[in-house]
Amino acid sequence: MPAAKKTETVKRKTTPKNKKEKVVTETKKIQPRSAGSTFKTTFAKLKFRTQDFLARRPHRSFRRTRRRDYVRPLKMPGYFSFTYYVLKTLGSQKKLFIGIVIIYGILSALFVGLASQQTYLQLSSSLETDNKELLSGSLDGLTKAGLLLAASVTGGLNSAQATNMGIQQIVLTILALLFTWLTTVWLLRAILAGQKPRLRDGVYSSGSPIIPTFLVSLVTVLQLLPVAVVVIALAAALNTGLLEGGVESMVFWAFALLLIALSLYWMTSTFMALVVVTLPGMYPVKALRIAGDLVIGRRIRILLRLLWGVIFVGSVWMVVMIPIILLDGWIKTVVPAISWMPIVPLSLLIMSSLSVVWMASYVYLLYRKVVDDDAAPA
Repeated sequence: MPAAKKTETVKRKTTPKNKKEKVVTETKKIQPRSAGSTFKTTFAKLKFRTQDFLARRPHRSFRRTRRRDYVRPLKMPGYFSFTYYVLKTLGSQKKLFIGIVIIYGILSALFVGLASQQTYLQLSSSLETDNKELLSGSLDGLTKAGLLLAASVTGGLNSAQATNMGIQQIVLTILALLFTWLTTVWLLRAILAGQKPRLRDGVYSSGSPIIPTFLVSLVTVLQLLPVAVVVIALAAALNTGLLEGGVESMVFWAFALLLIALSLYWMTSTFMALVVVTLPGMYPVKALRIAGDLVIGRRIRILLRLLWGVIFVGSVWMVVMIPIILLDGWIKTVVPAISWMPIVPLSLLIMSSLSVVWMASYVYLLYRKVVDDDAAPA
């Protein structure tokens, strides 16, 4: 008898008595979740993301990180070998990349203009006068050329144009720089994939991630704020004589180095994100997260590679531009027919265009080496 009652109870729970009861049950299934259930789901997702982030990033604030937890292998060629690899890759498709340099040079000349030849001559004459009157001839030609080159790189020769530039020119200049970056990355990606792209294909097809790339570039600008603070503090310290004291100078430079190191620490992953964001369907925040995971545990080694690329560009600038500055006046004296030609401003335009294409290629190929090393079997 007890067994029969139990069977009836189970049967009543599993089988609805009528269709109306079944309809009511189905209606309850599609009802929206309550506020408490939504909050629990959101909290669970946030907890999962936090745990996933902590699992991917082993470093903790104010805690010692064990070496076994953060060291990641990174097998790459040496500095000179990798530089040769970048030059060899660019040289294998020199027509494409020379075309990019020409296009960017033309756009820069149209939007910004050449460095002022008149300003260059005035600065050169002023340095010559200071050399004779103030420094008693101690300023040799090499130092003078170096000062002129520094003034050229820092915008001293085209300060008038920069002052008169409107917001439209600034926007067009930024767009030209971004399109040059995107075109270079697009062509290199196609070349390494075994394709034979044309320059027009790169120009027409590479602009789709322009907005995500611009947003990641804004992050780079924000990460340079500590450096901007150092520059402002340095100007104030020089005006007030703060750096004349030994202790004050030591404290200031220690603080400045910490801020510069902070910017470099941030920008290491952001440079990688500028390449990651060019992938199809990639969003800026996701690109920054992927780039951060890519450099974790080997940030210093990647940073040193990036600094080496900058040092290489600076060395090439000195090797090329200083002789041109030194020989500018002699060439125009020997060949009076070209005395009107702005040799130094034209050389600056060509070198700046080459530098943009080189750095875009260097960063992309560095990114590919890191990704290939991760994909290689252990």
